[in-house]
Amino acid sequence: MEIISMEFEDKSISSKVDDAFKEYALENEVYSDYKPFSYVAKENNQVLGVITGKTSYDEVHIRDLLVFKEARCKGIGMALMNHVINIYKNMGYRYITLTTYQFQAPKFYEKCGFQIEFVRENQENSKLTKYFFIKHLK
Repeated sequence: MEIISMEFEDKSISSKVDDAFKEYALENEVYSDYKPFSYVAKENNQVLGVITGKTSYDEVHIRDLLVFKEARCKGIGMALMNHVINIYKNMGYRYITLTTYQFQAPKFYEKCGFQIEFVRENQENSKLTKYFFIKHLK
């Protein structure tokens, strides 16, 4: 056996992984609905920010939300988050989840209506304390 690094964007591999997750879920009588998504905020052909994630089972998970430095504090992060919330809120998903670190944006996610579900304290570097957030859609 050989273990190698790969780019997950390799469609042949990611498609095989998606199919395997779906098959396993169905074997367990669970509908997986695994679908990745990404949305980009642009203005005048300039990318201002991006939000990525996936739907899986009964949740939407935000993987990344990034607003580029020159575009911060202009409501772009909130607009991207609201876009995802509005798309998925009436599609049968129960909640949206995400994680962030102390040095990133826990207060921002609270402003977006997310609640802290769990905090994993980092005793060595408090900036790396990790927050697990949830927003109920139903």
